[in-house]
Amino acid sequence: MREAFDVLIVGAGVVGCAIAREMARYKLRVGVVERELDLAMGNSSRNSGVLHGGFTYRTGSLRAQVCIEGNREFDTVARELGVPFRRAGKVVVGFTEADMGRLERFRRQGEANGATGLEIVDRERLRALDPSANGEFALYSPNSGMLDPIVYTLALARNAARNGAEFMFGRGVTGARREGGLWVLEAGGEEFRTRWVVNSAGLGAAKLSEMLGIRGHSVRGFKGEYFVLDKRAGAFLRMPVYPAPDEKGGFATHATPTIDGNVLIGPDSYVVDDLEDFSTTRARMDGLVRDGLKMFSQVKPEYFIRNFAGIRAKRVNPETGEVLDFVCEARDEAPGTVNLVGIESPGLTGALPLARRAVALVAARETLVPNTAFDPQEHPRLRFSSASPGERAGLIAQNPDYGEVICRCETVTAAEVLEAIHGPLGARTVDGVKLRTRATMGRCQGGYCQTRIALMLSRELGLEPEEVLLGRKGSRMFSGKVRD
Repeated sequence: MREAFDVLIVGAGVVGCAIAREMARYKLRVGVVERELDLAMGNSSRNSGVLHGGFTYRTGSLRAQVCIEGNREFDTVARELGVPFRRAGKVVVGFTEADMGRLERFRRQGEANGATGLEIVDRERLRALDPSANGEFALYSPNSGMLDPIVYTLALARNAARNGAEFMFGRGVTGARREGGLWVLEAGGEEFRTRWVVNSAGLGAAKLSEMLGIRGHSVRGFKGEYFVLDKRAGAFLRMPVYPAPDEKGGFATHATPTIDGNVLIGPDSYVVDDLEDFSTTRARMDGLVRDGLKMFSQVKPEYFIRNFAGIRAKRVNPETGEVLDFVCEARDEAPGTVNLVGIESPGLTGALPLARRAVALVAARETLVPNTAFDPQEHPRLRFSSASPGERAGLIAQNPDYGEVICRCETVTAAEVLEAIHGPLGARTVDGVKLRTRATMGRCQGGYCQTRIALMLSRELGLEPEEVLLGRKGSRMFSGKVRD
């Protein structure tokens, strides 16, 4: 059994990593356990990467509060952590009188929440904002933005680790008990003792809540599938384009440019029982094309490079099915716990505000001593792909590995792959390298570089090729040699 932690966070998604960073501001021994082999393997890498404006959430709800708070501070946060970010705005387009009524309700709700700059624009103004957006009118949210959720999660985690937090991967929690005034968590075949447990387990949060003795939270899986369009399509779209909501306030398929220049078409939404089923289907893909064309005229087969799915675990009323608010709580019946359940959209936008609330729950029960050595800054890493010719020449002169391009589509070099493997919280899988460098994310989707990355992992980590994993446990890429 390991030496006891002061705070042990379960889950290394964006919210868990934000909590680790905020806890590291104090003199606490902070640990993070994650069942996957890397961080951001769940919904933190399966979303649209939008900084939301805060106009779709019920006034006074925790969801609305953290969204507005996170939106307002994100320019500062992005600079502090070296995260690429663009406050591009967003339009929610409409075609009918009923659509106009719903957009007006959203505008009023957003203003009540504290969102600023919201306005209804006509067709002419919509075309000026984004010529590719279809619609007769729109709600325009100038403060919405775009970021890379994976880069953001990595930056939070690296900053937390540099300030003393310890990350432990491949350790899913299978049991929890109180012993001698501490929690003992069974995870990955080990036992971890801790004074505080923070449940930020995402899709597994309701199950862990039950383990901790906090019962009554019911979640339902809402699955959404996406198409990824390559950067040629991205040249046509300036900002996210959403359709007017339905009568229940939900959104259908939308078109979202990414901070790196691709376009995401989706998600759709349907209820599933299996929170682990990330498969995609032809019928859903056909629906994305049909609905996506209503928003964005460039939804064309020649631009399709990938599809994927995510699942939002919404907290619901088990009798009525009504979707309920986020939960961030500390209950007397489960001493030494902070419990976050039902955290989905806008969890990316509200990650740091939620983290501060988690810290406040601990601070209300014991005195926290500030860590005067805490450094909030993370310096951005210069990507070879975005460097100028002069900068590239300088990088190659310093390190010849910059002269070897591993991923041609995204212009990722051997030096960047090696840094991803050996840098802070280094990659141990091909997907881990992908998350850190964008290698395999281009038009060929790894056709050129995936095996090269696998061989580099084998060499650098001392693995047999058959031991190299794509991403999750058991995802072996090779079964043996084709020939001697």
